[in-house]
Amino acid sequence: MNKEVIRFLFVGGFNTVVTYGIYLLLLLFSTYNISYSISYVSGIIISFLLNSKYVFKVELTLSKAIKYPIVYVVQYVINVIVLNLLVKNNIVNEIIAPILVIIISLPVTYILSKYILKNKSA
Repeated sequence: MNKEVIRFLFVGGFNTVVTYGIYLLLLLFSTYNISYSISYVSGIIISFLLNSKYVFKVELTLSKAIKYPIVYVVQYVINVIVLNLLVKNNIVNEIIAPILVIIISLPVTYILSKYILKNKSA
């Protein structure tokens, strides 16, 4: 694995821990839907900042910031489709399926993130 991929995986793990912490903290003051929504948007922002500066080492621009959430829309669609395929076809149960879904969507997330952040026209 190259260093960029390793940094991407590290940032993703860090972001997951931080956003889960935000979710748990917000649960003390709000409903789980609001807590999840705020932590999810926080995760997109954290991902954009860390992937731009630490993983791909590119300049932060408004254009890239506007386009970056596309990564998460695509990731969500892929995850829902794969999750349903795995569970409905009895390949794995609904407890294990989300873990496999994340692993399966990682390459697409990496490629889209890299494309949006490193693309000179973005």
